[in-house]
Amino acid sequence: MMQEQNHNGGWVIVLSLVIAFMLTAMPLPDGVDAWRPAWVAMVLIYWCMALPERVGIGISWMLGILLDVQQGAVFGQNALALAIIAYITIKSYQRLRVFPLIQQAIIVCCYVMIYQLLVLWIKGMIGVPPAAWTFWMPAVTSMVLWPWLFIILRDVRRKYKVV
Repeated sequence: MMQEQNHNGGWVIVLSLVIAFMLTAMPLPDGVDAWRPAWVAMVLIYWCMALPERVGIGISWMLGILLDVQQGAVFGQNALALAIIAYITIKSYQRLRVFPLIQQAIIVCCYVMIYQLLVLWIKGMIGVPPAAWTFWMPAVTSMVLWPWLFIILRDVRRKYKVV
């Protein structure tokens, strides 16, 4: 007989994703904007890794649609990329959890590069080339910020008993 698991703290997940959307929309100077981390992708990777039974491909698809609307991007571009990243994360979450933070950061860099590559592919299909080599910089800044983001989200998840 299966027991029903009590899910707590759904508002924490939603709030963290709202903050990620706000950080994505925050205006930055022209020289720094290309280095903006992939906030939504990083927070999604964290929740898919921490709670794969609650945050999955469907939620990532909806987040991607919202990100498409926010950025004025081709409809479905971010949705497809985030859904694939969520799938890859969910398939490997048990291994990712036990890696040290530095190794997790390198893997997050690879995941964000996959995300960027999918966005680049879709933009290429509609004839929009990348602006410059700085197109890949969100992967680097996401990698650098991952350990802090992981620790903050883990501590918040534990404090509010998000399960």
